[in-house]
Amino acid sequence: MEQLSNIGVIRDVLSRHGFTFSKSLGQNFLINPAVCPRMAELGGAGPGVGMLEIGAGIGVLTAELAKRADKVVCVEIDTRLLPVLDETLAGYDNIEIVNADVMQVDLSALVAEKFAGMQVAVCANLPYYITSPVIMRLLEQRLPIRSITVMVQKEAAQRLCARPGTREVGAVSIAVRYYSEPKLLFQVSRGSFLPAPDVDSAVIRLDVLPNPAVDAPPEAFFRVVRAAFSMRRKTLLNCLSGGLGIPKAEADSLLIRAGVPSSARAEQLDLEQFASIARSLL
Repeated sequence: MEQLSNIGVIRDVLSRHGFTFSKSLGQNFLINPAVCPRMAELGGAGPGVGMLEIGAGIGVLTAELAKRADKVVCVEIDTRLLPVLDETLAGYDNIEIVNADVMQVDLSALVAEKFAGMQVAVCANLPYYITSPVIMRLLEQRLPIRSITVMVQKEAAQRLCARPGTREVGAVSIAVRYYSEPKLLFQVSRGSFLPAPDVDSAVIRLDVLPNPAVDAPPEAFFRVVRAAFSMRRKTLLNCLSGGLGIPKAEADSLLIRAGVPSSARAEQLDLEQFASIARSLL
């Protein structure tokens, strides 16, 4: 179906299927026709590539991915959208909709089954309420994917792409850089959606690294990162003591072994310093 970004077409399709937007699922459908083609291109959709999408909406991005990639598999949780997508995507024979919760489905098995022999990339317009959990699940499972291109809330995009040493950096920023190289691609105004959200959005791409960015076991590394950012206004010494549940003297000794000043704050550290603390913890 053409004109999937046309607000009149969207309202007509949804009305005929008796569909109403779900606030609990964070549903905001794109109506800006320039956004999805750009996302598909920058997300790496092309010959020989399989694209994994999370949440189809009415299929605007799905169709753009299908025009470029060999195969598109979309994990869609809302059963009410299945008949809508049957209609809007009827012209494509390389799309498969999997009715499942992305936080519950076995992604490793899904990718292996659906994309055998293909390069794989993720491209999605993520609901704001589940942005970080979805991204971290995709990264932590070490799936054979080359990139994750997602539209998220603008502030979330800035946090996810924040560089160590800047005020915007947080635990999720460090976690993302442990597994990938993030890049903010472009911004999308709130008026590009139906219904319009209260905030603007941005599209980011995480180029997945073949190996973690630093040499530190994930469990120890993320334990340190979570503790370090547990109290943003406190020094690293206080944060590690409280977050790791150890005496200050032990936390101080840990930092000395890692070569990190106890007076430093979490946002001042780079990935290698976090990794050094994690290795000293072992």
